[in-house]
Amino acid sequence: MYMRIAIIHDWLTGMRGGEKVLEVLLDIFPDSEIFTLICNKREISDKIRSKKIHTSFLQSMPGIFKYYRNFLPLFPFAIESFDLKGFDLIISSSHCVAKGVKVPKNILHFSYCHTPMRYAYDQFNNYFSLQKNGKIRFWLIKNIISQLRKWDIKTSDRVDEFIANSDNVKQRIRKYYNKEATVIYPPVDTDFFTPDENIKKQDFYLMVGAFVEYKKPDFVIKIFSDYLKDKKLIVAGNGPMKNYLDKIKGANVKIITNATNEEIRDYYRKAKCFIFPGEEDFGITMVEANSCGTPVLALNKGGALEIVKQGITGEFYDGTEEDFIKKLENIDKKLYDIKSMRENAGRFSKEKFIFSFKDFLKRRNIIE
Repeated sequence: MYMRIAIIHDWLTGMRGGEKVLEVLLDIFPDSEIFTLICNKREISDKIRSKKIHTSFLQSMPGIFKYYRNFLPLFPFAIESFDLKGFDLIISSSHCVAKGVKVPKNILHFSYCHTPMRYAYDQFNNYFSLQKNGKIRFWLIKNIISQLRKWDIKTSDRVDEFIANSDNVKQRIRKYYNKEATVIYPPVDTDFFTPDENIKKQDFYLMVGAFVEYKKPDFVIKIFSDYLKDKKLIVAGNGPMKNYLDKIKGANVKIITNATNEEIRDYYRKAKCFIFPGEEDFGITMVEANSCGTPVLALNKGGALEIVKQGITGEFYDGTEEDFIKKLENIDKKLYDIKSMRENAGRFSKEKFIFSFKDFLKRRNIIE
């Protein structure tokens, strides 16, 4: 039976973890239509670009792609402006407001939740500090976020069932929305991210991710620049902290922007260790590194606890500089079994995601 399916995604301004999930949802539902607040077609994949994409009134705002975070107070109004009449199923891919879309009567809405809004709840101070914003701006932000939080909790009732991207997020959904969720881990392309017997490990450490505060690139760069000057660090990514990171990095730190997937894969393969310093809801890059045969040093919080197997696929540190350096030295001394790391990554394969998502729908008689 043909179904008209709408996939709601917060925004399309680049290819990060959420967009990788979206790509696989499009593999499952190739005829679906995308609804998103804004879309920069130059920054998304051909697979996503080829679909019918509906954007909100924010798309025409001057400077929207560069400063879209400043339009946060308008996001609820924008997501509620979409008319979804005529669709048979709504699937939201949400880490901000996508799950708050208005759903027509008698239409099911399943939300794949990457996380309840981090900045609206326990991680507010990681995004908005008094020191960086000043008293007046900080007061305004707190009031805006307070209203956003109320809206976020209220609109959780628009979701028929939540799917969490990790047990960590399942607990957050229960805590903030008082809802239960089914855990389906996000997909990693383990057929692409593979070891290469012809590539030898090189003498450098790797971090991959957006240059934003909660990912803590400055924490790692400062340690290497101040205390580990004899060790080389490569940081691949981009974002609002780029200029600041350029200022604080030492000669042993190399920052790379706009690396291709193939280049990132080569870095994974060659690195002695992949570094994941922040607390996140899941952490796809850790799986990609393991899939390429590289151990991970991760903060002992959040989604990392579901991915890294202590002493087998990597190590944990406690958040301090001292323990970070100690655990990095431990990794240097140890040999990690590539087969074990590959097997660990296999738990999060694209095939597992597709099977689990289809099984979720079959159990609810949505598909046969």
